[in-house]
Amino acid sequence: MTGLVNALAIVAVVAVVIVRQFRARAIDTDRRWWLLPLVLVVVALREPGILDAHHRVESAALLTAELVIGLATGVGWGRTTRLWTAPDGTVWAKSTKASIAVWTVGIALRAGVFAFAAALGLHQDGSALMLGLAGTLLVRGEILAWRAQSSGPARRPAPAYGGDNPSAWKERV
Repeated sequence: MTGLVNALAIVAVVAVVIVRQFRARAIDTDRRWWLLPLVLVVVALREPGILDAHHRVESAALLTAELVIGLATGVGWGRTTRLWTAPDGTVWAKSTKASIAVWTVGIALRAGVFAFAAALGLHQDGSALMLGLAGTLLVRGEILAWRAQSSGPARRPAPAYGGDNPSAWKERV
């Protein structure tokens, strides 16, 4: 893939993921939440330019920094997502304002890594960004699945008819 196609793929994935996460969604812990990160890893590793051919050690260090930032962003995002259990036992999730802050810091750090690489004259391919995004999504998905499984069912029986739902368990972040 060319750099432009990689950039468009990254922007599309980020846009879809972010838009979906700020809507309340039921969490299905049996679902294949790891599939999209796996596809991103495969696409990223297929590209030959993931490391700068002339500066392999420095490029590998920057790739490692990108992966660490991606994993940390995933942890922060997973921990700042609000979970609650509906009366029927379904666990729901929705990202919070703190999640926006985590994304903002993660993007700023990634931009800093790319700026640092450019200042050193190192070539950074979009594949490094794809790997970081895959790490973010993988860690976040695992944390949400773990939190959803450990949240348990609703604590009290649901009311017989509509209205507010005081029986739904909500986790504060």
